[in-house]
Amino acid sequence: MSKARALVVDDEPDISELIALTLERMDIDADQAGSAEEAERLLRENTYNLCLTDMQLPGRNGLELVAHIQRHHPNLPVAVITAYGSMDAAVQALKSGAFDFVPKPVDLKMLRKLVDSAMKLTTGEQPDRRSRHTLLGDSAAMQRIRGTIVKLARSQAPVYISGESGSGKELVARTIHEKSNRAEKPFVPVNCGAIPAELVESEFFGHLKGSFTGATADKQGLFQAADGGTLFLDEIAELPMHMQVKLLRAIQERAVRPVGSQRELPVDVRILSATHKNLAELVDNGEFRQDLFYRINVIQLPVPSLRERQEDIPTLVDNILQRLNGAASKVTLNQDAMLALMAYPFPGNVRELENILERAITLSESDEIAAEDLHLPDHEPVPLHTTGNAIPDPSDDFMLEEYLEDIERNVLSKALDKTNNNKTAAAQLLGISFRALRYKLKKLEME
Repeated sequence: MSKARALVVDDEPDISELIALTLERMDIDADQAGSAEEAERLLRENTYNLCLTDMQLPGRNGLELVAHIQRHHPNLPVAVITAYGSMDAAVQALKSGAFDFVPKPVDLKMLRKLVDSAMKLTTGEQPDRRSRHTLLGDSAAMQRIRGTIVKLARSQAPVYISGESGSGKELVARTIHEKSNRAEKPFVPVNCGAIPAELVESEFFGHLKGSFTGATADKQGLFQAADGGTLFLDEIAELPMHMQVKLLRAIQERAVRPVGSQRELPVDVRILSATHKNLAELVDNGEFRQDLFYRINVIQLPVPSLRERQEDIPTLVDNILQRLNGAASKVTLNQDAMLALMAYPFPGNVRELENILERAITLSESDEIAAEDLHLPDHEPVPLHTTGNAIPDPSDDFMLEEYLEDIERNVLSKALDKTNNNKTAAAQLLGISFRALRYKLKKLEME
């Protein structure tokens, strides 16, 4: 295997030499450039595994170089070196596509961690990871999310996941983590609204023995528990204002101070956050800090509600029934029940669908669930629609079950065609288990 190679772009020779020497001690060859123009020439002439660029360069700045690399070398991780305290510049670089950033003066330990992460993306050390937690659905909305997740997994940028309760925000966060180069490290989910206000600092940053009444031993915080991995802050809007200030500092400094300690501890954590509330409105109302919102909202990923992807309901129903009863279960939904679900607005989204089906299975006295077994609340019917092919208007000769089977058959056929009839690969492409694929093929008489 050829030796890894990096490009260092900085017009200050001392810093450039220090970074190049650090890279060489990591067995990485380093080329140096003093301007964006010289860097672009070297990029045309050579192949690199990583680019490190200062933000302040003569002529065109580092941000323009990041944009150039995104356009012409999209698979090359690029990290920016920013002046101390220039978080606005760092955030802008991440929005432009930078992999990560390192502040001046350069902390060599932090630099080495950054380089290790970047090398795993380009040198083949990182195995192909498929999420153990599957995002189901073939709608255009879900296909877009899966495509976006692949891109986000290559970055270290904070991601703000927005969406209604029950739409799958934590599942999206887990998938980003599991497809990233942090997948072997912890994924730590935190419900910010479930922590008492007086304990939130200790929970996040840890504490020392005797630092307050009841602190009978040293305790590690959630940031330390997630070191090297991902910290998912769910319902971040519920954080008290005083904690928002401390969280902002921890994110910016990449260090935490346990309660009762006089020194900060460095942590390497990627922040993913989510809430069902409108954070922008909370900022306008003075209920959420604008600087923290700006920091966590580097990239926003909206998760669609179930109403916005009705065509995924049959796939979700099939998966949930198998999970609740096993793949060999004969429990099914009749046509009226499926039609009722597709006309229901699902204010609780996928989580509510799971609860409805579990209750129906429990109360149903046969292997076929009817519409009345669902016990759906009174609601205004939602018009049937898809983001792709339109569903025809029901008529006397319209059979929903046959129509849904045709959609499923078409999707399965396309997946098998794309994978040259490799069922294992097709199942992975569809985000379902091999056993579930075999079950569907048999049900649709496609084997």
